[in-house]
Amino acid sequence: MSTVTAAPATGSRVALPPARGRSGLAGAIRSELTKIRSTRSTYWTLLALVIVTVGLGALVSFGAAQHPGDTGPGFDATQRSLGGLYLSQLIIVVLGALTITSEYSTGMIRTSLTAQPRRGTLFAAKAIVFCAVSLATGLVVSFLSFFVGQAIMSGHHSLAGFPLSVSLGDPNVLRAVIGGGLFLAACGMLSFGLGMMLRHTAGAITAAIGLLFVLSVLVNFLPQSWQDHIDKWMPAIAGTQIWATKPDPSFLGPWTGFAVLCGYAAAAMIAGWILFQRRDA
Repeated sequence: MSTVTAAPATGSRVALPPARGRSGLAGAIRSELTKIRSTRSTYWTLLALVIVTVGLGALVSFGAAQHPGDTGPGFDATQRSLGGLYLSQLIIVVLGALTITSEYSTGMIRTSLTAQPRRGTLFAAKAIVFCAVSLATGLVVSFLSFFVGQAIMSGHHSLAGFPLSVSLGDPNVLRAVIGGGLFLAACGMLSFGLGMMLRHTAGAITAAIGLLFVLSVLVNFLPQSWQDHIDKWMPAIAGTQIWATKPDPSFLGPWTGFAVLCGYAAAAMIAGWILFQRRDA
């Protein structure tokens, strides 16, 4: 059905072409990709993630190569080379929060909702784009850290005579390296959900750090009998089991622990989605 409008100069009526297409998920995803690509903080944050993860992993691997006396039968060469993930999860947390809270701080969220008034679609597009970016970056830095770390430890042996370095074909190694990327993506999605809930950058980052770090520290002040049952359910402790080839048997298994971390992230995402649907921009 065409629409007619009066031309102001002559009073004649001009037919306008009918509107075509519909603002859907694919268009929203393209829009979110444009946003995240055009933000300089995204590139700086991802660069910091690469440098910290690979650099710290290389430093830890070098320490193991230079002090083989500190290694033993339980030495996990893969986890050692991925040691930078302990710190880089903080960086992905910052990016996860900024992905959503920056739009609230600048007021751009109103523009986004004007262009895509269906909030569920907008939320899904933001989540899909950020998850893809964080997972791709996490996998790249995880594999890069692994290869750099193993190259550093290559040719070195423990005092017992076994080689320190491993290859992707060794038991559980490939799962652990891929798990490093999955771990970073899950941490980022946790922060993304908290950002949608709180709509404030500092608050979202503080809440994520509290869940991933402070909560694990506070558990240490509980009686030992309590720690044995509670510690393994903390998100960061549970999630790190996915990038260990020799996980502690007192903790949850690799995939079970990762599922626990994903559960925290899913809870934050669901809460953020509900609040996004109900609150004004």
